[in-house]
Amino acid sequence: MEKKYIFLSSLAVCALLYFVEQIMMVDYLTKTLTKVLLFTLVPILYIKFIKKKSLREALNLKKMDINNFKLGLLFGVVSFLIVFGAFLILRNYIDLNSIASELQSKSKITPGNFIFVGLYITIGNSFLEEFFFRGYIFLNLYEQGYKKTAYVFSAVLFGLYHIAIFKTWFNIELILLALSGLIGVAIIFNWLNTKSNNFINSWIVHILADSAIILIGMRMFNLI
Repeated sequence: MEKKYIFLSSLAVCALLYFVEQIMMVDYLTKTLTKVLLFTLVPILYIKFIKKKSLREALNLKKMDINNFKLGLLFGVVSFLIVFGAFLILRNYIDLNSIASELQSKSKITPGNFIFVGLYITIGNSFLEEFFFRGYIFLNLYEQGYKKTAYVFSAVLFGLYHIAIFKTWFNIELILLALSGLIGVAIIFNWLNTKSNNFINSWIVHILADSAIILIGMRMFNLI
């Protein structure tokens, strides 16, 4: 019952978000509100009606020891350097002007609001994704004994989910490279979270990796 709910609900959420992003092509605010609703409501319903636990208890947030998150900080710094380094290496193959134009026309992200969007992406969006993909999907499947399935399913779904975001930005080679990288990163995130039995380690890494992306975005909009 629990495994089936996690599989079907997470696939439905990602399919719906793809539809909203690529078919309906709504503005960034509408897309964000939809994501917030789905990424929080589905796990909370699972916790309340299937696991029958409090949110804090289910997410194992009762004891927060900084020593459990040293790996997250270490991997986060490394991730920041890798993301920014990859951009420096591949920047001649990425059309930043085209990406900026698409963000402004489709998502209404402009130089004027990019800083606010960047803050949300770095803190809020990273929390939502870690809460959903690691806190909800991975850790619940892992704790139920489906360890290999937990690693593979959550990582692949995390990678595929992001295709809706960047599929029009890159050529097929870069899309496949990005997809492979996201799946690999998700597997590392999963492993990190087995050390603390919650999603805080991967959230720390996600924040620092996204910080590098926001710096690239600021360069794209000529803010730095």
